[in-house]
Amino acid sequence: MQTVLTIAGFDPSSGAGVTADLMVFAAHQLFGTACITALTVQSTQGVRSTHPTSPDVLRDTLDCLVEDIPPSGIKIGMLSTADNLSVICDYLDKHQDSHWHLPLGWIPVVLDPVLRSTSDTELLDLDAIALMRDRLLPQVDWITPNLAELAILSGIACTARDDLPRACRALQTRTAISPDGHRLGVFATGGHLDPPDDYLLLPTGEGLWLPGERVNTRSTHGTGCALSSAFLSRLVLGDTPRQAAQAAKLYVAQALQSASPIGSGFGPMNHLWPILNR
Repeated sequence: MQTVLTIAGFDPSSGAGVTADLMVFAAHQLFGTACITALTVQSTQGVRSTHPTSPDVLRDTLDCLVEDIPPSGIKIGMLSTADNLSVICDYLDKHQDSHWHLPLGWIPVVLDPVLRSTSDTELLDLDAIALMRDRLLPQVDWITPNLAELAILSGIACTARDDLPRACRALQTRTAISPDGHRLGVFATGGHLDPPDDYLLLPTGEGLWLPGERVNTRSTHGTGCALSSAFLSRLVLGDTPRQAAQAAKLYVAQALQSASPIGSGFGPMNHLWPILNR
């Protein structure tokens, strides 16, 4: 069994963050480990407060895990502070060139750029966002922004369907190419569009639309988090990026369709449907 690592915040309602990521990994028959960047006080009704993990604890956790259980893939979610973002960048700098024995021969790193909560709570300040653009983006393979996150990171307003390809290309262009010629891939989610189509920009520069259908449900908390984790899972399992993106969309659609109402706000999806439906 392959191991995947989530570096993200803790959501006590389990709709998003590390607890949701671990369920997504389990649904894909992967073993998940977790490094918590922040504790949050939240429920299906929204985020009340956030409490960052200290950089020292974050660093020690990452070092402890990599010494014993090196990952075959890494998902990065909520970062909380610029100091914690720097720790994660240092970790990637230190270990990305390690000669780990992996089936893929490389370690895919997927970033879900959590900047604000759906209840409009700021989860990353401006200094940290600048550091994300300048240092973290060149270190990851894929980013999975929603429309608002894409607009902030690319500098291009994203209010209509035609804005997505241009903003994705701008984000890819402004991200430095790594020494081995790697370019950032962008998997932009269009959940607020009508229809809710997503756009996939491959590292090669090829772009394509992935059609979506709106699911009538209030169990929508953490959809972007789950999509990002499912996308990573499929990459670790050997899918091409296009196959992984399509499979991740199907996973999230079924998780929405099969969810039972939980809580009085926007509840969690049915992350474990592949296991429960056996």
